[in-house]
Amino acid sequence: MAKSFFEETGGRYEKQGDYFIPCLTLPTEKETIIGVWGQRHLRYLKEYRKVTYTNLLTSGRLNSYLADIDKQAQERFERLIEQMKQVQGITEQLKAENALEWVGRMNNIRACAMEIVEEEIIFA
Repeated sequence: MAKSFFEETGGRYEKQGDYFIPCLTLPTEKETIIGVWGQRHLRYLKEYRKVTYTNLLTSGRLNSYLADIDKQAQERFERLIEQMKQVQGITEQLKAENALEWVGRMNNIRACAMEIVEEEIIFA
């Protein structure tokens, strides 16, 4: 009996009942910690970009890809916050004089920066 292409390239089959099932395993991938931005992008990939998710998963590049997205998003988020603070004139002096106003304005800046990062990086 002639070997299949799968067998010629090093694959093997396992008999289960009356069927031969290919023995498939995912390539090992370096374990990396993925932050909140990477988790959000993962959720987006699973819901809306299933083919991309499957390709990354089966090629063994998913964790490194998500870690890279997480790093880019976090850096962009921090940069945006600093830029918005400078533009709006939010200083440590305001924090000392009127803490409640400072907190409100900072929460607004964080929310705006979060929306921008999600639009530019996470959901792109």
